[in-house]
Amino acid sequence: MILTLKNTFAEIGNATVFAKQFFKEVFVPPYETKEFLKQCYVIGYKSLPLVAITGFIMGLVLTLQSRPTLVKFGAESWLPGMVALSLIREIAPVITALICAGKISSGIGAELGSMKVTEQIDAMEVSAINPYNYLVVTRILACTLMVPLLVFFADAIGIIGGYVGINIHGDVNFYRYLTQILQSLEFLDLIPATVKTFFFGFFIGMIGCYKGFNASNGTESVGKAANSAVVTASLTIFIIDMVAVQITDLFF
Repeated sequence: MILTLKNTFAEIGNATVFAKQFFKEVFVPPYETKEFLKQCYVIGYKSLPLVAITGFIMGLVLTLQSRPTLVKFGAESWLPGMVALSLIREIAPVITALICAGKISSGIGAELGSMKVTEQIDAMEVSAINPYNYLVVTRILACTLMVPLLVFFADAIGIIGGYVGINIHGDVNFYRYLTQILQSLEFLDLIPATVKTFFFGFFIGMIGCYKGFNASNGTESVGKAANSAVVTASLTIFIIDMVAVQITDLFF
């Protein structure tokens, strides 16, 4: 038990030092713009189909599950606003971040772990290339930028899924549906939900890079790095969400 706690705190300390190095390197040239744009394409664009399908299902299922209860209380007109608020404030950010943790963090961990095991990272150092700047900084920045955009995309698709769900048992005009959503939303509903997605993206990228960059020798460690990245990133997302909810409850 004591040894496990010691290893856990040591891991947290090493990850903190790893993150600290990111904030030092991110402002130091050369800036790897081409690699950053490539990672934005891989992380953002290639995740759109999965996020779109998930977002549509979230909106559709949430609407179908919530409608019977609201009908019992004669509050069916509240359904569009309730679905939109639930998606934007909580469900879409967390579910999208978990999908990104499974797809992106594991991919980064496996990719960098493979490069570490095959000594490609050492070869970059010998070639006078800063591997941390080229491999880590670009991926963390891309995740920090792309995850919020993917969440916005999931919000929009989820609202469309909600519209489809409402019209399965009724006939609601799309303009009226959007009007009801906009009337129920406030600007302060968007701020906490948007801010926490940047933290989600940063930690998804940072944990994936840390696990891969510190993979031990042997091909078996590549799989362990990918698996550990997913588990740790998913747990971190829930912790960040819990803290964000507490802060939101205090100030908003």
